[in-house]
Amino acid sequence: MKRFALASALLMHAPAALAAGKEGQDTLLTPFTDTVTHLVMIGVLIFFAIVWRMGAFKAVLGNLDSRADAIKAELEQAANLREQAAEALALAERRQQDAEKEAEAIVEQAKLDAKAFLADAKKDLSDKIARREAQAAARIARAEAEAASEVRRAAADAATEAARRVMADQTGVDQFEAAAREIERALK
Repeated sequence: MKRFALASALLMHAPAALAAGKEGQDTLLTPFTDTVTHLVMIGVLIFFAIVWRMGAFKAVLGNLDSRADAIKAELEQAANLREQAAEALALAERRQQDAEKEAEAIVEQAKLDAKAFLADAKKDLSDKIARREAQAAARIARAEAEAASEVRRAAADAATEAARRVMADQTGVDQFEAAAREIERALK
């Protein structure tokens, strides 16, 4: 406290002490010999003594200390919040990476499923085509058999009719030759 008072007194008198002038003006020693300066200095010292005695310095220093403690607490809280934010960010990044991996796995699985579905569809289509071809071949074979049977019946009917006509028109050995010619005409 004494040092503070001495430093304050020196600072208050420094500008006047440094001034030097001519006769009748202030010199370096004027503050030490000037009555007004001494009275002001004594008033300032009394003021600081009263302030010190009333505990204003302690209150100011206490307020500064409490403010410093509050600032430290806020800084610690800010540091804790920053750590929590960093942890939350890291967690979010991990979740995002996991989600990206899951999405990639889902896409890969979907591709595999699509390929398998396509292969099954191709196999089913080829099976259906083979069945339809077999059915068509069977229908064609039946149609051919029916057509051949119809042709045989028609040929037999035509031959029978030709033979009847020939026998009715002719008698003898020429009947056989005429019947053969008639059959040939009917088949053409």
